[in-house]
Amino acid sequence: MSKDIRPHLAVAEAPQHSARYHDMQSAARFPLQLPVEFHSPSGDHPGQTRNISANGVLFQTDTEIPIGSAVEFSICMPATVLGTTAGVMVNCRGRAVRCFQENQAYWVGVVIDEYGLERVGTSPTRKQ
Repeated sequence: MSKDIRPHLAVAEAPQHSARYHDMQSAARFPLQLPVEFHSPSGDHPGQTRNISANGVLFQTDTEIPIGSAVEFSICMPATVLGTTAGVMVNCRGRAVRCFQENQAYWVGVVIDEYGLERVGTSPTRKQ
């Protein structure tokens, strides 16, 4: 990650079955498997995305992330995936809304609360 975007506010426990969580589940998902580095209260961890939607991301990792935990991550969207001449770095802040273990891995669903976009080699823009 090129810069620290860690939140400085306490995170409230998010209800697992809120209306917003239901809305997130109904968003179209795109099966993209990209490497991701994420930060949670328990530290920095590697992972891999499994699917991405307009509202959130599901990734696989070897670390359990408690529901309601603040999560920050950056995903480099390659130009070949976007169909553009340059890749885009997506820097996100969100919270874990689900976490389950399957085989030796944890699957973590994160709702995105804030994100910033930057073309590779340019300054970031923020969206809230």
